[in-house]
Amino acid sequence: MATKKSAKKRSIQSKKRRIFNFSRKSMMKTFIKKTLLAIKENNKELSQDFLKKTQKILDKLAKKRIIHKNKSSRYKSRIMKKINKKFSN
Repeated sequence: MATKKSAKKRSIQSKKRRIFNFSRKSMMKTFIKKTLLAIKENNKELSQDFLKKTQKILDKLAKKRIIHKNKSSRYKSRIMKKINKKFSN
């Protein structure tokens, strides 16, 4: 356990950030799953809508360094490949 006042404060801040970051990552995963499900169901409009929201969330998380920017790019790239492959015909 921390003994100095500043160390206690940092510990509390760390716990708060951990909870906040966990909820944001959970939201990210949920939107990725929804996007992939819409693609699987051949729903072009819904998948495009979820794609926009997912990209926005991924960019925000990368900007705030909750996830790495390359991870964000990788997710977006893979989702776009699936959408283009599914709806290119």
